[in-house]
Amino acid sequence: MFELIILLSRYLFLFFIVYFLWQALTYLMDERDIKKGDRDLAASNQRTTIVLMHITAFLILAYVPDDLAFNRTTLITGGAGLVLLILGNILVRIAYKGSCELLWNGMFFLIDTGLIMLERVQRIPRLQEIQPNLAQRQLIWCAMGLAGALLIPLALKLIPKFEKLEKVYMVVSYFMILTPFVLGQESGGAINRIVFKGIAFQPSEIVKFLFVFYLASAFRKKTTFRQWILPAVLSAGIVLVLALQTDLGGALIFFMTFMIMFYISTGSSLLFFAGMGLASGASCLAYSLFSHVKVRVAAWQNPWQDIDGGGYQIVQSLFAIGTWGLLGSGLTLGSPGLVPVVESDFIFSAVCEELGSLFGIALIGVFIMIFYRGVHISLRCSRRYYALLAAGFTGMLAFQTFLILGGVIKLIPLTGVTLPFVSYGGSSIVVSILMLGIIQWIYMYNKGS
Repeated sequence: MFELIILLSRYLFLFFIVYFLWQALTYLMDERDIKKGDRDLAASNQRTTIVLMHITAFLILAYVPDDLAFNRTTLITGGAGLVLLILGNILVRIAYKGSCELLWNGMFFLIDTGLIMLERVQRIPRLQEIQPNLAQRQLIWCAMGLAGALLIPLALKLIPKFEKLEKVYMVVSYFMILTPFVLGQESGGAINRIVFKGIAFQPSEIVKFLFVFYLASAFRKKTTFRQWILPAVLSAGIVLVLALQTDLGGALIFFMTFMIMFYISTGSSLLFFAGMGLASGASCLAYSLFSHVKVRVAAWQNPWQDIDGGGYQIVQSLFAIGTWGLLGSGLTLGSPGLVPVVESDFIFSAVCEELGSLFGIALIGVFIMIFYRGVHISLRCSRRYYALLAAGFTGMLAFQTFLILGGVIKLIPLTGVTLPFVSYGGSSIVVSILMLGIIQWIYMYNKGS
């Protein structure tokens, strides 16, 4: 009987996400005067949808059919998550008066999807031994990220002319990005994280934040070719350090963020394509220098050739996405434990396996909604500096999303980065929330100017 309920719940989860996106479309059509609607009601309906999806998922996750009872720990985790979703949404709308509700709702929807899947996959015996309490840890990181976001309006108000702190941004960035060479531990072939008392921390995640601030500061005024050289060299240095740490996914994200902001600043298609040409050459060089890059490229080209070795991850990811069809196996009825690193790199595969490929496609739609609003905010900024900040943070989040989604569906070679707001990762989730907070602050500033 309970299994039948789970199978029927697949339609309910699909309804939740489709209705969520429909309300976003209603909001946008009213905003653009295409079709009259109630924006406040649409945003409120989205928040209600998130709460209902959360309650539904955690009731399924908590129920123990053999005992005809609910798991107390899972119920407590679900209750804490519900408090985070409701209280967090209230607090950010108070701190960011007049901010874009679609951005907050999209962020909370993605966070909730991540919490649901982490609560699900943490039951896998392998993860229980290595990384227990994934959902609970993610809740703490989300709370820290939201607390930081609540301080952003006050912090930016107190810091005078923070656009002139470009030297500070770059000095701190280099200090942090070089730290793993001294204190770092290897993970997945990359030496890009520091572990302190069992808590892993990636300095490059904090550097993402500083990097965008530095480039926006450096490009805030129209400059000559000679004045572009220093930011280009310093940015190339950070990309090179990440490449030496074999964090090629991070290096790609930093490089593409630089190219986006550089193109916006200069408007030169020639320089943009020249930079992309250099990146292609650097990729070929990385392929010849790093053995694990060769393995990933070979796995991308033909994972079936080495199904028990280098191609195992991507093959299991493709099986997870395609085996159960459009509606998925149903929450708790799949086998996400067969996919290595499912809690971070391959969490999208787990989403598609148990909630369905249609849900996964719609989830991409939620990301697109967030990135669309980020671009919208950037284009309507009255100040060049804030336009660059919004474009930089939006571009960084968008390219990171493309890298990991493209990797797990075998569109591009896998690079091993997190899916923003969804994957397990402390520094990643905190920085992603802070990035969205900056974009919201820019939206508020532009509305008030």
